[in-house]
Amino acid sequence: MQQYVATTEGITIAVRPVYLDGQSDALSHKFVFAYFITITNDRDEAVQLLRRHWHIVHSTGRKEEVEGEGVVGQQPVIEPGKSHDYNSFCILETMEGYMEGTYQMKRPGGELFQVTIPRFTLRAAAN
Repeated sequence: MQQYVATTEGITIAVRPVYLDGQSDALSHKFVFAYFITITNDRDEAVQLLRRHWHIVHSTGRKEEVEGEGVVGQQPVIEPGKSHDYNSFCILETMEGYMEGTYQMKRPGGELFQVTIPRFTLRAAAN
């Protein structure tokens, strides 16, 4: 499994995408991918993940945006030196595409900042 990594202001985002062949249906143009994310706080203060903003691009050029509060129903506080892991999924209409985006984080004093989610490839033949 290939891992994609980006670090912004001491917050490291690592993503591992996986094609889910058993849940996909090529004849229906439904290609299902899971992705596993680890958010590591290398700062000297706690941060809270407030929002996510995803760009999902199919190989046809079709683009989708997904924005919302937290990740999988949570707005985790990540203490210094700690990580938060979660996984989710994406359905493409093509065998290949990519995702990328940002998380909105909050410092203890209330200041907001953006963290980059690295662009990662979704490819049906990747497993």
